[in-house]
Amino acid sequence: MFENRESHARSPAHEVALDCLAAGVRGVDPEHATRDALAVDNDSLEITTDESATVDFAEFDRVLVLGGGKAAPGIVRALDARLGDRIDDGLIVVPEADPAAGGSIGPVAVEGGGHPLPTPEGVAATEELLELTETADERTLVLAAVTGGASALLAAPAGELSVGDLRRSTRALLDAGADIDEINAVRKHISRAKGGRLAAAAAPATVHTLAMSDVVGDPPPVIGSGPTVPDGTTYADALAVIGRHGIDVPTVRTHLDAGDAGEFPETPGTDAELLGTTHVVAGARTAIDAAAAAAAERGYEPCVLSSRVRGVARATAPTHVAIAEEAAIAGDPVEPPAVLLSGGEATVDVHGEGEGGPNLEFALSAGLSLAGSADGAGDELVVAAIDTDGRDGATDAAGALVDGGTVEDRKVARDALGRNDSLGYLADRDAALVTGPTGTNVNDLRVLVVPERGD
Repeated sequence: MFENRESHARSPAHEVALDCLAAGVRGVDPEHATRDALAVDNDSLEITTDESATVDFAEFDRVLVLGGGKAAPGIVRALDARLGDRIDDGLIVVPEADPAAGGSIGPVAVEGGGHPLPTPEGVAATEELLELTETADERTLVLAAVTGGASALLAAPAGELSVGDLRRSTRALLDAGADIDEINAVRKHISRAKGGRLAAAAAPATVHTLAMSDVVGDPPPVIGSGPTVPDGTTYADALAVIGRHGIDVPTVRTHLDAGDAGEFPETPGTDAELLGTTHVVAGARTAIDAAAAAAAERGYEPCVLSSRVRGVARATAPTHVAIAEEAAIAGDPVEPPAVLLSGGEATVDVHGEGEGGPNLEFALSAGLSLAGSADGAGDELVVAAIDTDGRDGATDAAGALVDGGTVEDRKVARDALGRNDSLGYLADRDAALVTGPTGTNVNDLRVLVVPERGD
């Protein structure tokens, strides 16, 4: 899975970290997770997740598969394997670098779009998707595949907005360190596909969504900006977000002001009669559980810190390291050899022009903490963090693997972090992890290995 694994696997602890990361990514393979959630007989489809459902095929004349996201091809492959020729038509939008883009999975077309910023190609694909969606009627079953990345990929500007407006507002929100709820509140109100609008376009069809969650707590309205889910935010909420973060995109503010004044319809609210249910087939906890099983198989006691870590990535790292140090020195909260695990969705405050996403910044900040350990508690610890989709932020690295020797000059490392150039610093020290696209996405996965002292 990892390029140059041999150079990263410098000790048993480094090998365990890499094995846990790989197991976590494999554990959220979208095709396998979706197949496990589906059962089909001659008459019905059983969907078994926390929100289960039975779909009677006799009630429908047509089955459409629609949606988008980084992991959408895997979901559609599982649907094609389970339903076969019961699927009549469909279209999903995926990153243009995905090998499936430009082809099809059974009868489902796969079109490419932009990520993390929307592109004209994504707009064209989403327009085609909406046109197909609007052909649905009361005898249509819509199976929607929605995963992380759909927010950027399903790009259909609302009103008089352009794809450039969507790009500028998204970039500004990301650079300002806005959290995913804030970003999506804006996205939903400048799009014709998000915030329940895709399901509204399919009405009166029955809609069942199969989702891979890349957000803390797996709330369906936030996954991919909730294209098939009622929206609890408003134009006023979106305006509050851009005001709070000082987002200067006049055309977007004008559109939001007009929507707040009633010139554009609100997104379908929580009282909207959107048919169907969202079924989350995998999320961050799924990856953590798979990584924990890998740790246990290798004789390390797994300890899950949280699947819900959020906040600024560089600020969360010292606390993670402090807990690992406590385990190494005092055996609390777990006796070594142990592996501490966390997931969630951290952010980056952008102040410089370097390269690096939240996992790279987490790793560099962790390296600084390990290097600053006064009593040697961090000397033997190994810390790794990746984005499970294989791309941390806008970089080609998934994340990084660091130890007590990664940071030799703390001033140089702090300067790189201040310039948001964590990738530059870590790549120079052979600490960056590269996987290429993984075909899945449940956001961040962090592994801290605490070996027995002297290992």
